[in-house]
Amino acid sequence: MAGRYDSNPFEEEDVNPFADPSVRGKASGQSNYGGGAFYTTNPGSVPSATNSRLSPLPPEPADFNYDRGATIDIPLDSTKDIKKREKELQAKEAELNKREQELKRREDAAARAGIIIEDKNWPPFFPIIYNDIANDIPIHLQRLQYFAFATLLGLVVCLFWNIIAVTAAWIKGEGVKIWLLAIIYFVSGCPGAYVLWYRPLYRAMRTESALKFGWFFLFYMLHIGFCIFSAVAPPIIFKGKSLTGILPAIDVIGDHLLVGVFYFIGFGFFCLESLLSVWVIQQVYMYFRGSGKAAEMKREAARGAMRAAL
Repeated sequence: MAGRYDSNPFEEEDVNPFADPSVRGKASGQSNYGGGAFYTTNPGSVPSATNSRLSPLPPEPADFNYDRGATIDIPLDSTKDIKKREKELQAKEAELNKREQELKRREDAAARAGIIIEDKNWPPFFPIIYNDIANDIPIHLQRLQYFAFATLLGLVVCLFWNIIAVTAAWIKGEGVKIWLLAIIYFVSGCPGAYVLWYRPLYRAMRTESALKFGWFFLFYMLHIGFCIFSAVAPPIIFKGKSLTGILPAIDVIGDHLLVGVFYFIGFGFFCLESLLSVWVIQQVYMYFRGSGKAAEMKREAARGAMRAAL
């Protein structure tokens, strides 16, 4: 039977590899016989914990977390720098306010002098003209102004379709001269209509100027005359087939059916444009007479004649 203090042969011993060899051998009861080494445990002695255990490591500091808790000094602007920046911002704001007041003063002076600043805003995707009926024209005249604008767009459609029809006729052998004339009608007619009669009517409606109304009546009557002439298109002044009137449509449809159909469509466009234009000038004239602008225009004409005579 094993003794009471016999050691467990399978128990691992805690040996400090850094301890003194003499103490190590003494604590473990090491003996060498015939060059062989074995260990015995003295049952009457208890090995010292100091010699059999590893020496404890020094304690880590409390803030040892890989410099994660280290403070970073971020330089902050001093009170002097903040006040300096505030003064700079206030100076810039004062300068902007001064420029805004100066710009407003110039706009007011231009408005008093009759100079109107018009920024191009129509069509929205590619502005080429200024047109803001809802904001510039009095509400009781907006409907009439919209119809006048429709006649301007209608003229553009008529002249553009005229190019298409004449191009078809040119392809069928009618000659290149009529196509060149159709291009000239479109290039000169569209901007000419805007400058000569639509813009004067727009400004007359906005400023109630009798002189602008007179300018509109003069050139709008020429516009109506051109539309009626184009709807008939007699070969008198222009080359007959350069306009899509009823006479060239009858002449062309016998030889080329498709070209004749194009000419008849153009004839319908010019007829609608003529009728709408006649209605517009009639309505504008009724407003012109009813608002007293006719008498005012006569007085201005008389004063102008008297100044010219003097």
